[in-house]
Amino acid sequence: MYKLCSLYSGSSGNATFIGNEHEGILIDAGKNCKNLVLALKMACLEPDAVKGLFITHEHSDHIGALRVFAKTYKVPVYANEKTLQYLDESGNLDGDFPVFLMNDYADIGDFHIEAHKTSHDTVDSQCYSILLPNLDKVSVVTDTGLITEETFDGIIGSKAILLESNHDVNMLSAGPYPYYLKRRILGPKGHLSNDLSAEMSATLIKEGTTKHILLGHLSAENNVPDLAFQTHVARLFQEGANLNVDYTLEVARRHEPTLVEV
Repeated sequence: MYKLCSLYSGSSGNATFIGNEHEGILIDAGKNCKNLVLALKMACLEPDAVKGLFITHEHSDHIGALRVFAKTYKVPVYANEKTLQYLDESGNLDGDFPVFLMNDYADIGDFHIEAHKTSHDTVDSQCYSILLPNLDKVSVVTDTGLITEETFDGIIGSKAILLESNHDVNMLSAGPYPYYLKRRILGPKGHLSNDLSAEMSATLIKEGTTKHILLGHLSAENNVPDLAFQTHVARLFQEGANLNVDYTLEVARRHEPTLVEV
């Protein structure tokens, strides 16, 4: 049995483990090394199970633990060229650990990892799909203002997905954020709203292969877990999909692990 495990999720830090107690990979490493190790242990995982760390982009909530964790546990780090350049220039790659260019795909043990471009205000953001040893596919898609054609082609066929459901548009519009920040979040290089995320979920469910949806990267100011959850349930019901019959749905907790078994 393999795990899609959000170790923590949100603007305070993001890290997701895919694998089992023996081996797997991490997508991003936000917060700090102490928090990351604690979250792994809370999920009954040891740091030594992490065989590769794949970075989506350079924002601090995705790389805060990168350098110390990779250095301490000698974990290889993967990212695309522009992201690696940024990480190198900012000192995040200082340390005795391997670094690899990740533009298209990589193989770690029996795990096949593919990268797909996303649309976010970074030097060159991407998301990842992982083909597990049992041939099920798992995807992690956050920090994107829209689902690009490349992203869609990459994640279609996923049995399980961690999908961004960052904000409720009405809450964001009426909230305290300054206008420029609202525009950024709502724009094509911002974040997926509950509604856009639910549309993507409906498309994945209609394809027939996606069975498990984990909603992630919820805004603490512009969303609440129940609202994100109910928005998806309502949209999927319109497609004839029933919760806990045709699919499972969970919201990733902000500060502790949330587990989906694949």
